[in-house]
Amino acid sequence: MSNLSRGKYAQFISDRSGQAFPYSEMVIEWNGARVHTSEFEAKHPQLDPKPTTADGQGLRNARPQIFTLASGGGGGIAVDLSLPAPFSFSSQGMVPDDGSIINSKRESRISLGTVEITGVVDSVSVTPTPVTSSLSLNSVTTTTTAVTVYAVTVANPGSGNKYYIDGVQQDTLSLTIGSTYRFDQSNASNDNHPLRFSTTSGGTHSGGTEYTTGVTTSGIPGQAGAYTQITVDASAPSTLYYYCTNHSGMGGQINIT
Repeated sequence: MSNLSRGKYAQFISDRSGQAFPYSEMVIEWNGARVHTSEFEAKHPQLDPKPTTADGQGLRNARPQIFTLASGGGGGIAVDLSLPAPFSFSSQGMVPDDGSIINSKRESRISLGTVEITGVVDSVSVTPTPVTSSLSLNSVTTTTTAVTVYAVTVANPGSGNKYYIDGVQQDTLSLTIGSTYRFDQSNASNDNHPLRFSTTSGGTHSGGTEYTTGVTTSGIPGQAGAYTQITVDASAPSTLYYYCTNHSGMGGQINIT
């Protein structure tokens, strides 16, 4: 550090950059360095030590651990560091228990009895038996039933209202025995057009009857969630027909395979 002149024109060499600045604009940092105000850096908080407080676990004999001591040969001391019972090994040495025993603790076991129904449903007797079923959590089997959904709408192509299945007018469908099919009638055009099945073309409008085996319905046609669903039974005929219960000439044919 050195003065370059005196009075109001005095300049000072910065301890950081080595450049000359007006002496009146120089400041002293926390480490004693004289720098220009544009170079000033405050002391970082990490440079200040944190206050030291007593650590209860670090005090002498704060939590003394009692070992079982046994004298050894040559004046040595052997310390027994055996783990408590819940954490110890049942075998000698550092050898784990039998793996099959450990794995059995991870299984869920369910005991079932025998249910015998006699006469009407109101009379049920349960006879306990020593039947045991084991359920392994490592192998879980779930069964799902796939449902094929057909979007049903109603429109008038010029010859009266007709059902449109996935956009196809009075489409001829092929259903498979054992499969489930849902005819979604949530579209507003289905209002007052309930879809049903029959073994007769035209259904009840042609003297036939409604086919109900495996058929379920839900909601009101034309409103959200409305549908007619069928799970094709093994006894189903080779041909069914879908029709509107309120209007004739709207439906089509279903082939069963």
